[in-house]
Amino acid sequence: MLNVFTLANGRLFQEEIESLEELTRFKPIWVDLESPTPEERRWVRQHFGLSIPEDAMDEDIEESARFFEEDNGELHIRSDFLIDDEDEPRSVRVAFILNQQNAGLNSHGVLFSIHDEDVPVFRLLRLRARRMPGLISDAKDVLLSLYDTDAEYCADTVEEIYDELDEVSSKVLAGNVSDEMAGEALAAIARHQDMAGRIRRNMMDTRRAVSFMMRTRMLGAEQFEDARQILRDIDSLDSHTAFLFDKINFLMDATVGFININQNKIIKIFSVASVALLPPTLIASIYGMNLQFPELQFLGAASYPYVVSLMVASALGPMWYFRKRGWLK
Repeated sequence: MLNVFTLANGRLFQEEIESLEELTRFKPIWVDLESPTPEERRWVRQHFGLSIPEDAMDEDIEESARFFEEDNGELHIRSDFLIDDEDEPRSVRVAFILNQQNAGLNSHGVLFSIHDEDVPVFRLLRLRARRMPGLISDAKDVLLSLYDTDAEYCADTVEEIYDELDEVSSKVLAGNVSDEMAGEALAAIARHQDMAGRIRRNMMDTRRAVSFMMRTRMLGAEQFEDARQILRDIDSLDSHTAFLFDKINFLMDATVGFININQNKIIKIFSVASVALLPPTLIASIYGMNLQFPELQFLGAASYPYVVSLMVASALGPMWYFRKRGWLK
């Protein structure tokens, strides 16, 4: 899918391109390619003179090759953007190419973005740019706004994690946690820990990309200040994610502690039962030997009820003592 974005009256307008002829009618500042076909790549190459690298969206690209500037002035940036999917949270690699020398097509330059699937941050920026005139003035503003929106998206995700962890903590810290409740809590905690780790990694990647843009001195004074504000927002998110990890570890330890308590209760039952059954076992072992005991000879036919009663009484004695000490609660 090939979409171009143009500026009109300070607003960003989107056009979906289905042919090379349609592409030649626009002077965009942003060209977005989602899972581009070979034909769409050819259109971009013919109209803009830009060859999209085959490895633009590779996941195993070296870290040192994710931010670089070509001799012709093109800036190449590979960034990861978060997708907060409840079923499968993940990060999507997006390749940016900022062409600042293409003055014949647009005096503000053109930003190209290539990715395999739709990114929520891109949708948020499109909606915001249509409703807020003056938000974007050139291709560099688009790139900065994407990173700014990404930081806000991660901040919203952190707030959702806070709310969901509050629900988990209210259940865990209420006591009387069953094994089923503990299993659900552990699953939720593990899911939130994975998401918090993805947010932290995503913010680290965004910080590197924004710092690279600042080092290249491609930004104006106002854009440079916007970039510094994005870095400050990322720093504040780092402290929040650090607190989340501490809270997650606490809830994890508390949940595992309740599981251990439940297991200890089961072990205690077997321990009490084994101790209570020791005296009857001893009595049965003694009278089970092939010996002539005087009391059994004296009782005659009543010897068997006598031994059984003695075994029951010897078991009830320890049970009464355990109950008095509160060990059976």
